[in-house]
Amino acid sequence: MKFYLVAGERSGDLHGGNLISALRRIDQNLIFRGFGGEAMQQAGMEVVVHYRELAFMGFAEVLANLKTISKKLGQCKTDILSHNPDVVVLIDYAGFNLRIAQFAKSKGFKVFWYISPKVWAWNQSRAKQLKAVVDRMFVILPFEKDFFKKFNWHVDYVGNPVLDAVKAHRADSQFLQKHNLSPGNIIALLPGSRKQEVSRVIPVMAAVASELPGYQFVVARVDNLGTELYSPLEQLRNVKLITGSTYDLLAHASSAIVTSGTATLETCLFKVPQVVVYKSSAISYQVARMLIRVPFISLVNLVAGKEVVKELIQHHANPREILTELKQLLYDASYRQQMVEGYNLVFEKLNTGSASENAARLMLDYLAK
Repeated sequence: MKFYLVAGERSGDLHGGNLISALRRIDQNLIFRGFGGEAMQQAGMEVVVHYRELAFMGFAEVLANLKTISKKLGQCKTDILSHNPDVVVLIDYAGFNLRIAQFAKSKGFKVFWYISPKVWAWNQSRAKQLKAVVDRMFVILPFEKDFFKKFNWHVDYVGNPVLDAVKAHRADSQFLQKHNLSPGNIIALLPGSRKQEVSRVIPVMAAVASELPGYQFVVARVDNLGTELYSPLEQLRNVKLITGSTYDLLAHASSAIVTSGTATLETCLFKVPQVVVYKSSAISYQVARMLIRVPFISLVNLVAGKEVVKELIQHHANPREILTELKQLLYDASYRQQMVEGYNLVFEKLNTGSASENAARLMLDYLAK
């Protein structure tokens, strides 16, 4: 049986890799090909295009790269026809993958979607588009199941792969020694994995770190971005950059500044008090303000259904406001404890077994039918 998978960013590659591994544990004869990255390749997929060629974020950035995106869409469609898979599995990455779903469905391929696009956040009518071209939807946030019910669509909630990854992590006992760090006063900086978001938030993080010289700020750098993006932080004596050890960093951090995205949920599950920040281009921000239909941007608050962590967005994501919140996280024990209690609520809502295993089993069951 042949699978064609499409992941367009780092988190999708990670979850795609885990999904492929789970599928192969059930059936070692499955064949995998598609768009992804190192995690999917290591799990056994032949990678046609790396996700770094597709990782554009924000409305303005997507518009600026329409030619590249269009070219990759054409390449993906051609490759699907050539591979002739039994199923096309799309992982998040809404704009690109919706077009692939429409194409695949029109050509008679079965279409599965793992990790739903965030249609509940804005332009909710897209749920109807998805329902028309997706055979089975596998969601990872508990409230998504109820959302799709509004459109008379039964989807499968399989649990959350981020929780799977956190549970599976075994902390490196030598992490502090390897990076010459002292325990107890480490502040994690998680600026994200996309070039646009990292370039905007790094100078702000650098300004905050310069105000707290007695703390060790450790940056979770990603290897798919150039080192020059991190230069404002590298110049500070109390800042260190590490690559590929985000979970080890969170296991030792006392607090964190996190760019909105999957990392907010990871930080929550490691029980690290955090302040969430987000900055986009002026055009992207104005468009988002008109379209967003949810009260929060962080996954932590969305899953909890209330404000657990402070969100500082656009002009509020400035050194002064971030520093004020960070000091409260560092020095106010009751405030920290209140946040951790909110984290416990999130954990309880997500703790439903292995998302990768559940999704793999369901996929193969549906294909067998």
